[in-house]
Amino acid sequence: MAGPDLLLIHPPAVRAAEPPLGTAVLLSHLRRGGATAVAIDANLEAHLYLLDADRLAAAAGPAPSTALHRAGKNVSRSLSFLRSPEAGRSFSRYTAAARHLNAALSSYRGVSAGERWTLGDYVHGDLSVFSSRDLSLAASGKVETIFSGYFRDALLPRVDRMRPRGVAISVNYRHQILPAFELAGLLRCRLPGVPVYGGGGMFSSWRSALRGMEHAFLPFDRVGFGPGESALAGVTRGASTGGGVFFEKGEAVEFLPDFGFAPLREYLSPEPVLPVAATRGCYWRRCRFCPEAVAPVHPYHAVDAGTFPALLRELSDRYGVRRFHLTDNAIPVAVLRSIAARGSGLRGLSWYGFARFERELLEPEFVSSLAAAGCSMLQLGLESGSQPLLDRMGKGTRVADASGILSNLSRAGIVPYVYVMLGAPGETEIDAERTRTFLAEHAGEIGFLNLSILNLPREATWPGIAEGGALQEGGSLDDDLPLGLYRRVPAVDGWGRTQARRFLQRRILGEPAIRAIAARTPPWFGDSHAFFFRPGSA
Repeated sequence: MAGPDLLLIHPPAVRAAEPPLGTAVLLSHLRRGGATAVAIDANLEAHLYLLDADRLAAAAGPAPSTALHRAGKNVSRSLSFLRSPEAGRSFSRYTAAARHLNAALSSYRGVSAGERWTLGDYVHGDLSVFSSRDLSLAASGKVETIFSGYFRDALLPRVDRMRPRGVAISVNYRHQILPAFELAGLLRCRLPGVPVYGGGGMFSSWRSALRGMEHAFLPFDRVGFGPGESALAGVTRGASTGGGVFFEKGEAVEFLPDFGFAPLREYLSPEPVLPVAATRGCYWRRCRFCPEAVAPVHPYHAVDAGTFPALLRELSDRYGVRRFHLTDNAIPVAVLRSIAARGSGLRGLSWYGFARFERELLEPEFVSSLAAAGCSMLQLGLESGSQPLLDRMGKGTRVADASGILSNLSRAGIVPYVYVMLGAPGETEIDAERTRTFLAEHAGEIGFLNLSILNLPREATWPGIAEGGALQEGGSLDDDLPLGLYRRVPAVDGWGRTQARRFLQRRILGEPAIRAIAARTPPWFGDSHAFFFRPGSA
């Protein structure tokens, strides 16, 4: 029996809290166009495979630590609890279950004990995801990852039985890079003659670098940049995608996902959550620190705002799910207004997503309408409490507006999840102190906090910063890593990343009210699970 035209694979390792939207929209587009396509969430499968009690015991060894022994005994119970609505009703029990699972994952350290896998990320201490040499080693099979057993014993035999005419692997996050390269190399050995395609946000971020490099390290027959709908539909029809290693055809953008491949009740979440988007790209595109502004992964596309509420209801009815994650970089005001105006049709649904501090959110009636239409949490990028710094960032946010918006949201019952970044170019201790003051003054209105140190995209231009190479994870400049994503942010007048990090730890988190907000953020899952909890829940 002939296999499918194309197999889509979402590789490990990212949070296993919800199905992958990128895979779902590609699957939908291909099937709606007449192709026979199937998909596998290998990220979820890898989590469940490696959380098996016998495999955990073997990985922990004959004399595991007390913490590993306890975690292993509690894995099955913790998985069941984390997938139950009760997990969203008791933060203390939820945290205990997550800690058991995370401790269990720490059993896997790899051959050299240099790998670290948590519920939120994956790092290989011996290989850099920005090094073409290291990526080549992963693809060749000379260096394995902790996912090798799952790939060889579970995933590859299944793919072999399918006999697909092509395989496409989407890589959207840094933590997927090494496993994806390893998987691509294994697929090429296991299925000779079957083309393996690479795509997703990481490859699009590397667009400029890859075009100027030798391509021998790539284990992919072709690599796509930008939206993959048109390119993959073309290869399933046998259409020419042009010469060379790369293809880039972004005419088609799909917004209706197909989650038929995803076992929704097996994800690590108190209730099933469906990701959905009204846009690709960002409508603002002026923030100097944001990759979507300086090196867009996707051209901006938007669904008709008036049809988006009906899309939510359709997906809810089709899959029996009432929770939604709006994955937009920033939900446009027109979409928010459309949702607010059709609240009665969304009764019983709950959703969250990113929004900008737009002035429309200063309207109490509008915010109340959003709450009535199911908005339970909004993620808001404040970045700084200093107006001069926000202006230099290109944020377009007024601190005074942010204050009023947080108050409106809190009163309406919408939980604000606020994002702050220290260490921007030109930031001073005065700017950082303004941020601390803002957070302290609004602690009663902020539900959750994400506190970080800014990484400046390599393509970003900023007054006073010379052109340079890539910034490694450790913070040092290394021109031998052309795939690096970030630039060095030089210290000015004794203030830089080191001082910003120290200020964050000592001054910001030293404020009891701010520390209390940070403490109630769900560990490892962060915003993926925050909207199941109300601030103050036990």
